[in-house]
Amino acid sequence: MPEVIYVTGGARSGKSSYALRLAAAYERRVFLATAEAFDDEMQRRIDKHKEEREERFTTVEEPVYLDKALRALPEGTEVVLVDCLTVWLGNMMHYLGDESVINERIDALLDVLNAPPCDIIFVSNEVGMGIVPENAMARDFRDLAGTLNRKVAERATQAYLLCSGLPLVLKQSTPD
Repeated sequence: MPEVIYVTGGARSGKSSYALRLAAAYERRVFLATAEAFDDEMQRRIDKHKEEREERFTTVEEPVYLDKALRALPEGTEVVLVDCLTVWLGNMMHYLGDESVINERIDALLDVLNAPPCDIIFVSNEVGMGIVPENAMARDFRDLAGTLNRKVAERATQAYLLCSGLPLVLKQSTPD
């Protein structure tokens, strides 16, 4: 059974760099990018991530339908690095809006994890450890992100929390 590896942490904690190091152990790698450049700042972030991974990955861009992208990976893919789940969630809030539709997309992703097509490394932001957001949309995002992260981590065979660039092992076992 393929591995599902979950990597989380705060902003600039080293999540993506750690995930890239994990993926380096494979020859046929896919980077599944969820980000879209809605502004110049986001374009700079995307460019930085592209520079970090150089030409070592085949890049697939999918902002909303992760389940479909995971099912349509190039033949022979050994690992796919999905970066990142919280950006994906924000995209779904933007494009789909309705929480029930968002939950359907999350369930579709979780269904893929019942029989992953290859090893999968998920990167996600831990957003629930700070102050309570001041507005309803931000609180909804925080709550949905917490639920999404929990559900993916439950299915993961390995889980890591990055803190100040250091990976803390949360889980190294097969799911129940």
